[in-house]
Amino acid sequence: MTRSAAVSLEWPTLLRSHAGGIATLTLNRPKQYNALSDALLAELQQALDAISQDEATRVVVIAGSGPAFCAGHDLKEMRAHYEQTKVRDLFAQCSQMMMSITQLPQPVIARVHGIATAAGCQLVAQCDLAVASASARFATSGIDVGLFCSTPAVALSRNVSRKQAMEMLLTGDFIDAPTALAQGLVNRVVVADKLDDEVLRLANAIKAKPPASIAMGKKLFYQQADTGMAEAYSMAAAVMACNFMHEEAAEGVDAFIQKRPPRW
Repeated sequence: MTRSAAVSLEWPTLLRSHAGGIATLTLNRPKQYNALSDALLAELQQALDAISQDEATRVVVIAGSGPAFCAGHDLKEMRAHYEQTKVRDLFAQCSQMMMSITQLPQPVIARVHGIATAAGCQLVAQCDLAVASASARFATSGIDVGLFCSTPAVALSRNVSRKQAMEMLLTGDFIDAPTALAQGLVNRVVVADKLDDEVLRLANAIKAKPPASIAMGKKLFYQQADTGMAEAYSMAAAVMACNFMHEEAAEGVDAFIQKRPPRW
C-alpha cells in the first residue's frame, strides 16, 4: 500500500489503488504540494461517492504524493478566478467533500507526511483517524495571507481543544507531529520509513472487525457528538439495539459464548 504502488486509473491529479479491501486515494499535484484545486476536489468527491457504494472497500486511506501531504487550497487558482460567487462555490464544494468523509460508511485514515496546512490540516482533522510521519508539520496558516481559516476551524475545533485551535488559527504557527499527537489531531506518529507499515497495521485492525457494525457505529459517533447528552444517549441506545439484532452481532456473541473466533 505504498504511494508508488498507486495507479492512476482515470484522473491525473488523483491516484487510486485498491488492495485487500483498502482503497488508497493519493493527492497527486506534488509540484503544488497537493493543493486542492477545483478539479482535485471534484475528483475526490467522485471517488468518495463511488467508495460509499462499494462493499468490497473496508477502509480508505488518503495520502499525498511528493514532499507534502496537502498545502490547502490552490490560492493561485482562486486569485485567477476572483469572483465572490466562484469563491463561495469553491468553499461549498470543499465543505461537501469534507462532510462526505464523515458520512462515508468506511473509516478514513489520513497518511500524513511533510506539511498539512490550511485546508490540508482540515483534511487531516476531518478524517476519522490520522497517522503522521515524525517530521510532519501542521498549521492553519491562512491568517498569514489575510485569510482566517474559518472552514478548517470547523474540523480543527472538533479535534483539539478550543484554546489550542484558536492559537493555531490566530497565529498560523506550525505545530510538529509530537504536538499534534499530544493535542489529539493525529492518532499515531512514526518514523518516515515506517509510515506505510503503521497505516496498514491500523487499517488491518479495522478490517478484522464486522463492517456493518463499523458503519453503524461511525454514523452514530458523529451524530451524537453534535447533540446534547440526553439525546445522544437516546440515539445511541437505539443504534445499539439495532446493532445487537444484526447478524454480525449474533455471530460475534455466539462465537464468544462458544469460545471460537467469529466468522464475519
